[in-house]
Amino acid sequence: MMFFNPVLISVLTMIVLCLLNLNVILAILASALVAGVVAGIPVSETMNILIAGMGGNSETALSYILLGALAMAVNKTGLATILAQKISSIVGGRKSFLLLIIGLIACFSQNLIPVHIAFIPILIPPLLKLMNLMKIDRRGVACALTFGLKAPYIALPVGFGLIFHTIIRDQMTANGIEVSLDMIWKSVWILGFGMFLGLITAVFLSYRGDREYAEAQFEKEEEIEDLKMGKSHYITLLAAILAFVVQLTTGSLPLGAICALAIMTATKVLDWNKLDDIVAGGIGIMGFIAFVMLVAAGFGDVLRATNSIEPLVEGVVGIVGGSKLLGAGLMLLIGLFVTMGIGTSFGTIPILAAIYCPLASSLGFSPAGIIVLIAAAGALGDAGSPASDSTLGPTSGLNADGQHNHIWDTCVPTFLHYNIPLIVFGVVGAILF
Repeated sequence: MMFFNPVLISVLTMIVLCLLNLNVILAILASALVAGVVAGIPVSETMNILIAGMGGNSETALSYILLGALAMAVNKTGLATILAQKISSIVGGRKSFLLLIIGLIACFSQNLIPVHIAFIPILIPPLLKLMNLMKIDRRGVACALTFGLKAPYIALPVGFGLIFHTIIRDQMTANGIEVSLDMIWKSVWILGFGMFLGLITAVFLSYRGDREYAEAQFEKEEEIEDLKMGKSHYITLLAAILAFVVQLTTGSLPLGAICALAIMTATKVLDWNKLDDIVAGGIGIMGFIAFVMLVAAGFGDVLRATNSIEPLVEGVVGIVGGSKLLGAGLMLLIGLFVTMGIGTSFGTIPILAAIYCPLASSLGFSPAGIIVLIAAAGALGDAGSPASDSTLGPTSGLNADGQHNHIWDTCVPTFLHYNIPLIVFGVVGAILF
């Protein structure tokens, strides 16, 4: 039966353990073992698969560590505080305006300057004191950040979005459905619109009320008396631009971060003798995320090794009969579980496309409708997943003072405000297009 599928049971186990506030890494490890046991894989072999699979996110993990070090370096120069104070002066007392600005900056991190979550530990901690003063509910900030990290790659064919759309096109073509790149964004805009409604709901309804936090406590920082940009700040900006250029030209985010740190050290913006502290600080703010991503990659390999993903999706056929409405809804729910288990929207697409293309075609969906189904199924679970960088990133900044819970303040709010609209608008788009 589909309900005894190892993938389904494993992901449900992970969700329950996380909601019970078990450490995310331990929850993923336990869930991987559950998947192996249910699938009949020996425990020792399951652990070997998980450990071997951790290398799948090794570059991502290294990127986060080095970007964390770069974030510490930028904070040392005071540039982040200057930017935070400039934002403060623009915002005034308008809470919703601040959240929308943060969401817009997050959108730019996916396309205009594609640094993904690297900006969060740089920008957000200096803004926490302002947020506390304005009594902003950080759950709303988490929703704004996750919107900016997800919606652009889903709806816009630029930056990370171009990669996402290209994967959808190539995988659909490989599975017998010829589509062009421009067909992708002309279909998935409805998913971006659904997420925008989720953002508006979070900012103006769900979390518009006041929420009290204790005064933020950070490590002692040098007071910045002069808010004018100085030589060190311009060099820091130059280093950040260099990191961006190197990343685009070489395709290596770690190399970009190394070059930026090298420039800041060579120009003595950073003290050579303080590099140990910089790297240790980078590990402190991003190391946990890096290790979660490593374990999540191993978890994904365990799920694939159970050979239970295809039967899970194929089990939908016997349930839906010929109903397009029921078929679309169940396919998206299965996509939600698969993505939450594997932890990456981009890595989920090839798995889903191989099964969804023939299944959706047999149910009578158009190519545009199938695009919506695959994109939505791949994106579902990215928001709300304990092991996704779309949730780990916001937590890394909002929990700088230890007052933001990863599961209840980031994962649950983003799950409710984005996965529900993605399912609703995914079904509507798949049927109408």
